[in-house]
Amino acid sequence: MSAPDLEPKVILIDTPVPGVRRVTMNRGDKRNALNNALRGAIIDALVAADTDPAIHVTILRGAGPSFCSGYDLAANNATDQPYYSAAGTGQWPRHVVDGWFKIWDLAKPVIAQVHGYCMAGGSELATCCDLVYVAEDAKIGYPPVRLMSPPDNQFHPWLMGMRNAMEMYLTGDAITGTEAAQMGFANRAYPADALEAAVLGIAERMTLIPVELLQINKRSVHRAMEIMGMRAAIRSGTELQALAFTTESSLNYRRQFRRDGSSVRDLLSQRDAPFKDYRTSSGSDD
Repeated sequence: MSAPDLEPKVILIDTPVPGVRRVTMNRGDKRNALNNALRGAIIDALVAADTDPAIHVTILRGAGPSFCSGYDLAANNATDQPYYSAAGTGQWPRHVVDGWFKIWDLAKPVIAQVHGYCMAGGSELATCCDLVYVAEDAKIGYPPVRLMSPPDNQFHPWLMGMRNAMEMYLTGDAITGTEAAQMGFANRAYPADALEAAVLGIAERMTLIPVELLQINKRSVHRAMEIMGMRAAIRSGTELQALAFTTESSLNYRRQFRRDGSSVRDLLSQRDAPFKDYRTSSGSDD
């Protein structure tokens, strides 16, 4: 009798060149939707790389057709969370920000390598990395603003400026990778088939800098952003996200969710149909 199939690993880890660790989200069939197991594994892998003296920089990417489609709405992310966050109203957005700031606070740089969909929580994950490189045809957006709430992690005004952030918050529309680089979400955009080699090349250049200096260089940029109020602003944004969850429209929409894929797909289509985009567009492959 053969042994039962083991649950696939939610992340894959390799060291493609000396000094560079690569973490690959491995829920490609779910467009790397973030459940608690995946979120915890990402943090654990990044911490392990941060404490490995042989590693200078880590690359985070996604297997399959997308970087990350956002939080797994078919999972119960309120239970078995991978780390503690203070309880009470607004626990979920606080929990999200606590987690992604763990990446911000690592000593060594983390690069997000983004292709395909980078949506909602996936966009929050990318922007908490230190560098972001994207495929030109990537699709990046926060569509939950349409019927649910603003982001948990409200990075947009800081990275993209007031006008670009306002447009994304008031429409939920996606931008391309090329537009993301122009607006400040990403460092650079590359043709999809050139992205991996470009990111690896940038990471290799960073390994030429002594790791103790690399860490100070990273902190220098972060300290400047924090002195301007970025951390406080993002944390205060969690209260607005929690407030949005109490509105009648958000409550009515979320009451319809069931923990199964068909329900989630139907509700996402319901959300996006008036806009004729994402899965409801005529050229959608999902």
